Amino acid sequence: MSDLSRADTDRSLAVGQRAIELMKAYGSSASPRSYAVWYTYVSGHQPLLNEAVKRIAAEHGALRDDTIEVLYDTYLDSRRQVVETERAGTTLLSEMEQVLEMLDVALGSTARYGASLQAFSQDIVAPTVNRARLRDLVASLIVATRDVTADNRTLEARMRESREEIRSLHEMLEAVRVESLTDPLTGIGNRKLFEEVLHKAVGDAVANRQSIALIVLDIDHFKRFNDVYGHLTGDRVLRLVALTMREMVDSRATIARFGGEEFGVIVPYGGRDDALDLAERIRTSVMGRELVKRSSGESLGRVTVSVGVAAYRAGDTAVSLIERADQCMFAAKRSGRNRVVVDESGLDVTQVA
Repeated sequence: MSDLSRADTDRSLAVGQRAIELMKAYGSSASPRSYAVWYTYVSGHQPLLNEAVKRIAAEHGALRDDTIEVLYDTYLDSRRQVVETERAGTTLLSEMEQVLEMLDVALGSTARYGASLQAFSQDIVAPTVNRARLRDLVASLIVATRDVTADNRTLEARMRESREEIRSLHEMLEAVRVESLTDPLTGIGNRKLFEEVLHKAVGDAVANRQSIALIVLDIDHFKRFNDVYGHLTGDRVLRLVALTMREMVDSRATIARFGGEEFGVIVPYGGRDDALDLAERIRTSVMGRELVKRSSGESLGRVTVSVGVAAYRAGDTAVSLIERADQCMFAAKRSGRNRVVVDESGLDVTQVA
């Protein structure tokens, strides 16, 4: 076994041992799901899970089996999104069926009321009508009016309830959709979101002759962070880059982690120069942040990124745009890293010492 493989094994065993210690400390049983929850907590791969565990532990001082089941189903079970979507769809169909039934009742009530009005209009002009008959007709009309008013009030109340239920279902489905498009480690978009937005942006550029650009960046020497300091430190590097991108990019652009240590920014405005300026600001901002070991305060060095920029050209597809941005990013790597390379004739290089 190589030294690196041995180091990875030792780290995983250390994470596992710590997970078992926490299981004992917080009263969790030694079930596979419990181990999975605590192992993920120690590894730090699911920030949202860690926040939930800390909150529950602070409130209750323990994580019993029922809580572990909820945490596992919420954060680790890959089937949850499918199950929640199916449940929401079933509930929505049920709500719509009930609303349709209520509408049928209301329409029937309205039809009957219309018939009553027509009969009243005919009877009131009949030559045989007298005061007593008129009183009976008015009384029957009042009863019919009360009935249709009551039916309408019931329908209105039911529609309000359905509106709230459908709104809740919409919010839940939106939360599931957002989660399915989010990278759990960094909290930014994942590859699925990146590909969806890029295909749409290229389509819009073709249809509306809009200018779009793509920035691709890769963390320099990322493997070294993992090999020397461990995967937890590697995860911190990924989160640091994602946080920097969030701070530098406005809401019109889309940021995503679409590979191990590879990130992308889809810029649906401006062109090459705007994207180049943004790429350079991201690069310098990442480089300006020092990574420090939390336990000792030891400096682990600075993180740098190599960046490629490509602007949309007539005839481009999402694939060709990615390929050109990737080629520029690899050119930045070959040229010494920690720089931006722009896709154009001769490949202009912006370098910071």
